[in-house]
Amino acid sequence: MNGVLRSRIKDLRERKHLSRSALSQLCGLSRNMIGLYERGEADPSTETVCVLADVFGVSTDYLLGRTDQGAS
Repeated sequence: MNGVLRSRIKDLRERKHLSRSALSQLCGLSRNMIGLYERGEADPSTETVCVLADVFGVSTDYLLGRTDQGAS
């Protein structure tokens, strides 16, 4: 998994003061899946990357490390 994606998911979740459980509810995923993404043990689907970007209010390019511009 992309190390930038992994760290940005965790960083954005913590900055928004969301637990893994709260983020999982917002995204329609299990809490365990969020943990797997943050540890780099699983890769989110393209659809999930889009959902995460929407929840965090950032672009998919930011999540994927293609840009450092956070806002979408």
